[in-house]
Amino acid sequence: MTRPRKHSLTALAPARRQRGLVLFVALIVLVAMTLAGIGMVRSVDTANLIAGNLAFKQGTIQLADRGIEAAFQWLIPRATGTALYNTDQAAGYYSVPPVQTPDWYDPAVWANSGCVNGCNPDPDTGVVVRYMIHRLCNCAGTAPEGNCPSGEPNQCMIAYDTSGKSPGGSKAAGAAVYTSTPIMHYRITVRADGPRNTASVVQTTLAIRQ
Repeated sequence: MTRPRKHSLTALAPARRQRGLVLFVALIVLVAMTLAGIGMVRSVDTANLIAGNLAFKQGTIQLADRGIEAAFQWLIPRATGTALYNTDQAAGYYSVPPVQTPDWYDPAVWANSGCVNGCNPDPDTGVVVRYMIHRLCNCAGTAPEGNCPSGEPNQCMIAYDTSGKSPGGSKAAGAAVYTSTPIMHYRITVRADGPRNTASVVQTTLAIRQ
């Protein structure tokens, strides 16, 4: 007579250990997938933030043209006469450039400047546009072709139309003859401040006949 076969307890133990190992591996995979998902979400948010900042930056550069146009319109009626010989800080006009190039991104530099829309934000974009005008001469309060208070010539960026040669004797041969009024040069610097602390600085030089 045969006896019933009994299963050894030691033979069942590996099966229980295997079921516990699968659970442990599944938890590790779940944590890894969670971290990967969080990283993907943050990557998408960062890309959207960068794209938004670039859009705001482009917007400030485009609106800086309004500052150039406003400065030009301020200069035109004052181009004749002596109005531009002297500094007008309230309008953002300076008859000489700064001795050292300032940090145009420092808000303190723009304490005395001209503004578009009364320094109020643009209703559509929220951008504030400011401008400064510098006459490219080395002496304030004097005519471009005059002398500085200390006696040296007022060195300005002036352009003339010439006829090529001057009449007269041999000593004058080859000398230029100026046939028109001088054309003065002015540098316009514009700063446009937009949302998310975006700021753009644009410079241009204008030549205006005196």
